[in-house]
Amino acid sequence: MTPPRSTLDGELVKSAAREAGFHEVGIARAVPLDPGPLDRMLERGFEADMAWLRTQRAERLDPGRLLPGARSVVVLALGHSAGRERPDDPARRGAAVGSAGKVARYARGRDYHIVMKRRLADLAARLRALDPGVRLFASADIAPVMEKAWAQRAGVGWVGKNGCLITRRLGSWVLLATVILDRDLEPDAPHPEMCGTCDACLGACPTGALPEPGLLDARLCLSFQTIERRGPVPEAVAERSGGWAFGCDDCQTVCPWNRVAEERCEKDLAPRPGQSALDLGEMLRLGPEGFHRRFDGTALARARHDGLLRNAILAAGWLGDRRHLEAVRAHLGSELPGVRQAALWAAARLERGGLDSGGSGS
Repeated sequence: MTPPRSTLDGELVKSAAREAGFHEVGIARAVPLDPGPLDRMLERGFEADMAWLRTQRAERLDPGRLLPGARSVVVLALGHSAGRERPDDPARRGAAVGSAGKVARYARGRDYHIVMKRRLADLAARLRALDPGVRLFASADIAPVMEKAWAQRAGVGWVGKNGCLITRRLGSWVLLATVILDRDLEPDAPHPEMCGTCDACLGACPTGALPEPGLLDARLCLSFQTIERRGPVPEAVAERSGGWAFGCDDCQTVCPWNRVAEERCEKDLAPRPGQSALDLGEMLRLGPEGFHRRFDGTALARARHDGLLRNAILAAGWLGDRRHLEAVRAHLGSELPGVRQAALWAAARLERGGLDSGGSGS
């Protein structure tokens, strides 16, 4: 099908994207992706409970299934780095004394879905003003779009050995969105892989969730287990959870590209007070209503109250601070399987080898 004549070109689209607030933008032709990386994960069952990766396989590989007549994919990135981790960072300091659960960087401010939706609506309005007849499909993390693969094809960055999208300017501290258009735009050259011989991320994963470069086993991944997983977290994962209460950044913090990355943060994604690290004493006693008051509008709401409570119990058990023992025991009779199992594991660990004044587990 021949696309209609359009006044849009690549430079106009990129200019509109930057005016809408995006930090990086690239363009790729909307031809199907190589199915190899996705199929390699699915063949080994590494998608865990994320059944949608399998049921929406065709849509993930072919943008034409999401927007008939698709011709171009515009990839957008928003930075969320508010500064490098420091020894006196609240997350590090609190975890060191057994009082705080760590939170992944991207989740320390407003929910990025809300931020991205606003930016995408702005960009869509700008594109329609330039070309009233344009048809588009915009999404950020909620549609069956393989954003990292498209980002590499569009020259924004490359998929690193840890499975994250890495950019030369912002490292991997970026969030991605895409806009599929029914317009022919000049594509950017795909980004070359630039990890070289470095494999620091593979050894940094505390649970061994990166068995091969670029291949993530979600069944072992702390980000999956603490965010997407409903119900109990496997004990083998809990034993290596490292005090993380939501997500995990370990495979990113060791990346050399992140050590030299430009500090660039969308203001709504900047850390909020008390959200870089979660006070475990507070979290162990926080009820559903308090949870919603505290976390609605943030990415942490994704885990739901029972998931975040489960995670806080696991973090308390791993960190080994016996001051949390009674609060953990209070959940031994929970009707929620994930919370109950976490409490059984954490209570046994604290009774067996906790530290009276706080400390780290092993």
